[in-house]
Amino acid sequence: MLFKKKTIEQQVLQCFEKIIESELLKKFTKQRLLTIKEESAEISICLPFYAPNWLAELQAQSTEQLTSIFKQAPTWNVTYKVPTFEHKKGTKTNPNIKNIIAVSSGKGGVGKSTVSVNLAIALAKNGAKVGVLDADIYGPSLPTMLGHKNTKSTSADGKLLQPIAAHGIVGNSIGFLIDDKDAMVWRGPMASKALQQVLNETDWPELDYLIVDMPPGTGDIQLTMSQNVAVTSAVIVTTPQDVALIDAQKGVIMFNKVDVHVTGLIENMSVYSCVKCGHQEAIFGTGGGRKLAEQFNLPFLGELPLHIQYRQNTDEGCPTVAKNELPALVEPYLALAEQVAINLYKNLEPTIEQIKITELK
Repeated sequence: MLFKKKTIEQQVLQCFEKIIESELLKKFTKQRLLTIKEESAEISICLPFYAPNWLAELQAQSTEQLTSIFKQAPTWNVTYKVPTFEHKKGTKTNPNIKNIIAVSSGKGGVGKSTVSVNLAIALAKNGAKVGVLDADIYGPSLPTMLGHKNTKSTSADGKLLQPIAAHGIVGNSIGFLIDDKDAMVWRGPMASKALQQVLNETDWPELDYLIVDMPPGTGDIQLTMSQNVAVTSAVIVTTPQDVALIDAQKGVIMFNKVDVHVTGLIENMSVYSCVKCGHQEAIFGTGGGRKLAEQFNLPFLGELPLHIQYRQNTDEGCPTVAKNELPALVEPYLALAEQVAINLYKNLEPTIEQIKITELK
């Protein structure tokens, strides 16, 4: 009995099956984002997410076997295009914003704003075009964190606000419109209307992702975002201790009820690192975030350490990822940014017109 020899393409795909998660590989091949040219020993891949570490690992792990298959070292032709992912129908969307990601928590004090701004900068450092919106109308912190505490929004045409550019991203907040000493004494509907105005009346540039720093809880702002805004997905931030996990669980349940996809769960303040001796200790407990993710069948996106530098950097207006001084504090965010981007693509369907290869500029 004669066995048909496998084609070069089949051999390459078999090689990748051992490295790329099967669901990702299936999507790449189905959407024709991966092509193999035998005659020129060329592998062309259009990545629908920016993940430099993931790509480097793929290339490193496959080089030897690919060289054996092609009888020479292959040429990689890598392009990028982040698609617009499908979200709930019937909601308006800004054509410049491809995807809106709500960073949420069930309670305050879990470092959600610090996570939001560092995640946004990490996504930008990986290559994406990113904006951040401060949705905490009562306690806006974005102006301080971006180093623009005394900056006020301007408008070029008297209609749309210009976002504030800092650290490779753009952002807007009610804090850029009011004095930081003023208290926003508004009822829920007024706060919700203000949020929609800041979102919709900002002249956002073309963005792959708009990160929304949500206020804690499950109140009016959360309902406004989930029902009146084209939210692509949400990520939940928690700390390992039981009290935070109970509230994070409420956040997951809320997004499930209002039909907003949840990309996964982030455990912040996972391990404390002593600045003097380097000793690490899980002062808030261990494994809570991972267990909660398993309970709701959600991806666990990663653990972030507890370190004084995170607080100091944001107070100084230069978040840790932007300052880029301590790799041990920066790398977890770069890895987190990759996991968020990859999981969005893995679990959501791109709109058909977005599946096109474009050259990386």
